[in-house]
Amino acid sequence: MQAMIPFPDIAPEIFSVSLFGFELALRWYALAYIVGIVIGWRLVVMTVKSPRLWPNNTPVMTPAQIEDMLTWIILGVLLGGRLGYVLFYQPGFYLENPALILAIWEGGMAFHGGMLGVVVAAWVYTGRHKVNRLSAADAIALGVPPGLLLGRIANFINAELWGRPTDLPWGVAFPGQAAQSCGEIIGICARHPSQLYEAALEGFVLLFLLLWMVWRRGAFHKPGLICGTFLAGYGLARFVVEFVRQPDAQFIGPGNPMGLAWHLGGYGLTMGQLLSVPMILLGLWLIRRARARAA
Repeated sequence: MQAMIPFPDIAPEIFSVSLFGFELALRWYALAYIVGIVIGWRLVVMTVKSPRLWPNNTPVMTPAQIEDMLTWIILGVLLGGRLGYVLFYQPGFYLENPALILAIWEGGMAFHGGMLGVVVAAWVYTGRHKVNRLSAADAIALGVPPGLLLGRIANFINAELWGRPTDLPWGVAFPGQAAQSCGEIIGICARHPSQLYEAALEGFVLLFLLLWMVWRRGAFHKPGLICGTFLAGYGLARFVVEFVRQPDAQFIGPGNPMGLAWHLGGYGLTMGQLLSVPMILLGLWLIRRARARAA
């Protein structure tokens, strides 16, 4: 019998209350967003309160400006993440059902779209307030991994975005007919807990690396280095995990069992990998540029 780990009995909702005929619930996913944003905000505030970390001992922004920009970033995350999911993953469905585009409470957010939303929001804010954009990008990048770590754990609790079938001993038996349907496998099958792989790589490892670079290696003194490291690091982590992550159902078909968004002769890339390649290239370019300017 195949060894597997049973899915833990954790409800997606932390608690719910009935108020005036409406059911209000706090979900782990929403809490992950809230706590991740707060941790990221406090991390960035800590850095601007330490002038030695910045070029010429001058922080890129004040704590008040960081808080002000946070509002813009939250809007960028929500709008960009939702529109990214709509455009990258299910454009046909939402073209037929435009009224559901803003129904965020029904699920459906894309990190790459959220990142583009943050870029636009930060670009507008820094332009209006005459803030150095590369240094601001470094500060923002430092604050992202905590949200990724908690968000991926919430994905696991929600039993969503699971991985491909596996016979490894740490495979998880996710609930639901879709998760338990693994082709020729008879009975319940185990899948890669790809959410936890991403939590470890995109969240914990990347956060530890960026903190070490900022506090021990003076990386903020090379504008663009932290942002580049984040982009390349996230892109590479996501690219690798995509090999064991189950693609969205709309990409899977009779001639495309692996769910590749682009393929030729049986080989190709998933949508997550396609969207990660530009991140890796831009990140490597920013790293090279930062190092060259500091030389």
